[in-house]
Amino acid sequence: MSTTNRIRTSLTELTGIQHPVVQTGMGWVAGPSLVTATAEAGGLGILASATMTYDELEKAIVETKSRTDKPFGVNLRADAADAMDRVNLLIKYGVKVASFALAPKRELIDKLKENDAVVIPSVGLPRHAEKVASWGADAVMIQGGEGGGHTGATPTTLLLPTVLDAVDIPVIAAGGFFDGRGLAAALSYGAAGIGMGTRFLLTSDSAVPEHIKKRYLEFGLDGTVVTTKADGMPHRLLRTEFIDSLESGSPLGRMLGTARRTLQFKELSGQTWLGLARDGLRMKRSTGRSWGQMMLAANTPMLLKAGLVNGDTQAGMLASGQVVGVIDDLPTCEQLVDRIIDDAVERLSVLPGFVQNSKDALA
Repeated sequence: MSTTNRIRTSLTELTGIQHPVVQTGMGWVAGPSLVTATAEAGGLGILASATMTYDELEKAIVETKSRTDKPFGVNLRADAADAMDRVNLLIKYGVKVASFALAPKRELIDKLKENDAVVIPSVGLPRHAEKVASWGADAVMIQGGEGGGHTGATPTTLLLPTVLDAVDIPVIAAGGFFDGRGLAAALSYGAAGIGMGTRFLLTSDSAVPEHIKKRYLEFGLDGTVVTTKADGMPHRLLRTEFIDSLESGSPLGRMLGTARRTLQFKELSGQTWLGLARDGLRMKRSTGRSWGQMMLAANTPMLLKAGLVNGDTQAGMLASGQVVGVIDDLPTCEQLVDRIIDDAVERLSVLPGFVQNSKDALA
């Protein structure tokens, strides 16, 4: 860390990080390299475990701990069959933060809290925030519709204040953030920090293939699309030729592709058909998806892997927030975090100049 500026918030106090900036847990992207670079830069890096087997997650945690002594987190699937086993893995290695893409069951929160871990679920509605707060969650992260990957329709500027009004625990704002202006704005709303995915994906520390990063930089503000054709749920992705083909393809073609990628995911994850079925049933109960949507959901890991790991834009998808249209460089995580903090400090320092008390106004 080179910047001397600091912004202290309830998030930095809660997690022990230097700066209120979170690198979100992006599947196939947020591995030990990116998480370590974020942690060393003073932010909160989060390992993405949904695309890892249990053994791969343990290896990733051990590697990250060997590379940094700074706090970091792991993102967990609350509906996974081995969710409690993974929670115990975090406890075993003293991982500071457990984040969840879906609201975790109360027993998962209790287990983590009993062992001094910080629990930060992601929520999409104020009532979801209220529920996990009542169960003991330490903070929540919201993602507005501008964000990449699975997303809702409500923009950050409306979702953030409604969640802030609903709970009295720290709220991290994600969706549409990429610089110090965004951090200053989020703090002005009352947020405790910001979460960023696309901006951290587009750093030199990200393991995404370089030609794929450069491809991201070619897209403008209209370069993303929200589609349900990939996995049955609204998903913000880069508008590539492959996504256009998914959007316009025949139902039979999509069904055959879905079956093929489901088989690939089974082989990759090492799960049995029974295990996949149990995971699917658990997810169906927690999300209310139809069985057709559940079949499509198995596409997501393989489609993302094809794009983000294999670098094949003809057979894979590239999750992206709308901020891709305003990003034009690939800094290190340290450079990125430093300039965000420096810019936010500068902008926050001028805000008092806009405020007038009644005497000043009448003078």
